[in-house]
Amino acid sequence: MAGILANEKGNVYIDKEVVAKIASQAAMECYGLVGMASKNKSTGIVELLQGPNGSKGVKVDISEETVSIELFVIIQYGTKISVVADNIIDRVKYYVENQTGLKVSKIDINVQGVRVQK
Repeated sequence: MAGILANEKGNVYIDKEVVAKIASQAAMECYGLVGMASKNKSTGIVELLQGPNGSKGVKVDISEETVSIELFVIIQYGTKISVVADNIIDRVKYYVENQTGLKVSKIDINVQGVRVQK
């Protein structure tokens, strides 16, 4: 289902993929985040997604005028996971609400892995 914003001149339909791209780009700006993650269904191996494929690590559910977002991320080793997750949540909520006009009801962060610096 797409998000709907109605006004006196008509309706604006916002697709889930648009919200996923906004959330992915906002999250990638956070310190301590290496990238988004995607789990291969056949092998169960988690792969790092960067750039335009980052939205594949985001699951979006839209109901009425609220959005629920689930992010699958890989964190940099040595950073405090709870602080990085809080920063991601704050930034994603701000960007999605300001750019779409939809209310974010919930954001879940799933840490799929930790990358050690080479």
